[in-house]
Amino acid sequence: MTRGHLTWNDFKIVMAIANAGSLSGAARSLGVNHATVFRRLGDIERRLGVALFERSRKGYKPSLAGEELANTARIMDEAAHSAERKVAGRDLRPSGEIWVTTTDSLLMGLLAPLFKEFRNRYPDIVLDVAVANEMLNLTRREADVGIRPVNRPPENLIGRRLATVGQAIFGHRNLGLDKGQSIDFLSQQPWIGAGPRLQDSVLEQWMAQKNLADACVFRVDTLVGLLSAVNEGLGLAALPCYLAETCPDIVQLSDPIPELNYDLWLLVHPDLRGVVRIHALMDFVTEAIRENGHSLAGTALTRSAIPPKNYGDQK
Repeated sequence: MTRGHLTWNDFKIVMAIANAGSLSGAARSLGVNHATVFRRLGDIERRLGVALFERSRKGYKPSLAGEELANTARIMDEAAHSAERKVAGRDLRPSGEIWVTTTDSLLMGLLAPLFKEFRNRYPDIVLDVAVANEMLNLTRREADVGIRPVNRPPENLIGRRLATVGQAIFGHRNLGLDKGQSIDFLSQQPWIGAGPRLQDSVLEQWMAQKNLADACVFRVDTLVGLLSAVNEGLGLAALPCYLAETCPDIVQLSDPIPELNYDLWLLVHPDLRGVVRIHALMDFVTEAIRENGHSLAGTALTRSAIPPKNYGDQK
């Protein structure tokens, strides 16, 4: 027989006898009778083919083999208790690290203050945020949670649709333009377009259809870059309304453009759905963003007019 045939109960018997120095003491600590401890020790020694204790009138003294098993049992016992403490602590007080992937525009215009509030509520959770235009692979654990603009989320992920993000045309107030001008008129102005690395095919198609591509005098591959260019007066651009609101010198020149609407999703791998800290973040972000749905959509709706629809966890 090899040591691999031992069960955790076998290790507990050996540890209890070694700690107590007697069968009766071990029996009391284990909540069983003296005869049970005697019988189980004999069975363990027969299976191992080695004496684990030296018997004398003074009690039971571990042999070298017995001391080795007892020490191993103590390590196993401490590891088990440690795991129980960690799991119980997470149930009561979420803790640990969460890897979040999002875009620079969402972090700047929406999520940074929300993450601050989240940290105030859950000080034992550390957020590690990866800013990227492309969707990091949640399946390979490049991130735990994705907060992304996407109309068709990957089927292997679960998530919540948080809001609809509206986009409109914006320009610097020094250009002297008013809201309500036609696209034909605005196309005579210099425009700022999305660089290819932004990967916004919907915006590119819309600008081409409206004959705005030829009016581009500047291109940049991030939404924050587009915002900065508009804020410097380089030209007009279609921007998410929530992002443009962060710059007081930028004015909105059109209503939100339905063709440019996109959904904002919170995504997570199914294997992480039961992790307490993940659920804490999901619930917090969901509530906070849906409360600001009017701002994200670029509409004048009041909060009370926003339907309190709960999308739940869905693909």
